[in-house]
Amino acid sequence: MGTLPSYVLVIVGVLFLIYIGVLSWIGNKGKKHSRTMKGFATAEGKLAPWIVGASFSATFASANLYLGVPGLAYQYGLSVFWYILGAFGVAWIALLFLAKNFWRQHKKAGGVATLPEWLGKRYNSKSLQMIVSILLLFNIYYIVGQNVGMATIFEIITGIPYLWGIVIGVVITVFYIRLGGMFAQVITDGIQGILMSLTGVIVFASLFWTIGGGLSMFNRLENKLAAIDPNLTNAFSQGGPYGSVMALLTIQFLMIGFVLTPQLANKFLTLEKEEDLRPFTLSAGVHLFFITSLMVFGGLAARVISPNLSRMDQAIPVYLMESFPPIVVGLLMIGLLSAILSSTDGLYVTVTSSIGNDLIKPLLAKYSSLSTDGIDQKAVLGAKWSLFLVGLLSLYLSINPPDSLALLIQFSFSAIISGTFGSIILGYYWEKGNGYGAISSVITGSGSYIWFTGFQLIENIYIALFICSVIGIVTMIVVSYVTSMSRSQISYVTHTFK
Repeated sequence: MGTLPSYVLVIVGVLFLIYIGVLSWIGNKGKKHSRTMKGFATAEGKLAPWIVGASFSATFASANLYLGVPGLAYQYGLSVFWYILGAFGVAWIALLFLAKNFWRQHKKAGGVATLPEWLGKRYNSKSLQMIVSILLLFNIYYIVGQNVGMATIFEIITGIPYLWGIVIGVVITVFYIRLGGMFAQVITDGIQGILMSLTGVIVFASLFWTIGGGLSMFNRLENKLAAIDPNLTNAFSQGGPYGSVMALLTIQFLMIGFVLTPQLANKFLTLEKEEDLRPFTLSAGVHLFFITSLMVFGGLAARVISPNLSRMDQAIPVYLMESFPPIVVGLLMIGLLSAILSSTDGLYVTVTSSIGNDLIKPLLAKYSSLSTDGIDQKAVLGAKWSLFLVGLLSLYLSINPPDSLALLIQFSFSAIISGTFGSIILGYYWEKGNGYGAISSVITGSGSYIWFTGFQLIENIYIALFICSVIGIVTMIVVSYVTSMSRSQISYVTHTFK
């Protein structure tokens, strides 16, 4: 297997430059919406709900579902469909149940720009807002996963060295996000979501000639996988992350929590009216189906066609090279890059918006004599400049690729979910939760997750996520009750001695 012919590389290069030019033009159009902190972070309700839904699905998928999960399918076989079931079915049901309440709380609070601010206003705690903002820095590892995915595509399909692939991805994304903020991110992600859906359909259709068998294609694929390794066709894969009923149940829990991660929850904040939620969730559901459920078949087929890859994350690029004419591979490469850019830009906006809105802005409000508008402008400027720092850090951390980019990505957002899940869910349904409890939940949930996985006390990241989320929820309930009682007792003693 070689790289693409020179003439194809030239055509792809021209198409890619046009594609990047369109993204940059959109970023420039978004300038007028990103002059305030709220505009940079939420686009101030200027976006159509159907495009926001497509953007949600594209950000949801990322390199995780387009390269990483097919890589896991290559390694562990059919058991990966438990993850796919959660990624489409459970995630969409969670979106239907949670989006409206989150949006209403956002409006009730007078409009918020980020998830940390939503939590800070819900529990009346600036400290909570700043702590969650710091926790979101774990998303840098998520960005690293996207960088690795992009560099892998460039390396295998075009022959561009791995390190230069990372540099290209970081420079492109930082450039157009700095221009247009959330407006640029949602519009470009919507376009990328449509491209990703089309790419998934084409890859799935290719199994009719790479695996063959017509209507018996699935049976033929299963038989070929079983001939390589019977474990590949088991419902529970031995030695992998999908090896028990408990692991599979906790994957579904992961998908519920993932819907509420900052880079996805901030999509709700871009909607202006409650009526926009219906077309938003419908668009998200349609694109989620095509984006999440089809690419995994390419990973399974790659195991049949090229069973001895050195890295599982190479499965999809290698499959494309083996299954399509060079010019088609070049065009599909744009779809793969869309998958990566769609999530990377969302992560950059999430991290940098939080730095500006939830760290710089509160500190300036407390320690500077600037006007409200002055503070807001400094916060926007800080968010935009932090893009460069986050980009450089992610580039450095991407130099040595991980064994599995999917597991790296899932570790990063699991560290965030384990800390924020309790305070968000209880914030919906339990009025007695307070700031002390929410802060304790964030610290114990994420802290225990890092401890358990870092020291390999719990090797399965999905089970660790569930256990640590429960720890966070229990801690919040206990601390909220104890601190509420303590304040009541202090108030009683004070009143008595008066």
